[in-house]
Amino acid sequence: MKLLFDQNLSHRLVTAISDLYPGSSHVRPLGLMAAGDDAVWEYAKQNGFTIASKDNDFLLRSLFFGHPPKVVLVALGNCPTNAVHALLRTRHTELLAFERDPVAAYLILS
Repeated sequence: MKLLFDQNLSHRLVTAISDLYPGSSHVRPLGLMAAGDDAVWEYAKQNGFTIASKDNDFLLRSLFFGHPPKVVLVALGNCPTNAVHALLRTRHTELLAFERDPVAAYLILS
């Protein structure tokens, strides 16, 4: 599973979870930091990413358009990066099952 972290999540997560989610990236090095949701969605779709975000807009897009791309909504509120890191590590098995599910378009993690 390759995660594409939206601008509302830290770019440091890419390195922190690279052993579990190889090939993941952040919008910052891709030149999408200031891009709209449309551009991030299309990039993820064209490049095989699952979008990881705290932004409900991606969840709504997922409900409207389906997948690809799939969406992981990190519903932790305002929290430190290490809390998101821990969440992605402890829920790794669930995230891999979500990736393999042919029907599921989004997953909410809290």
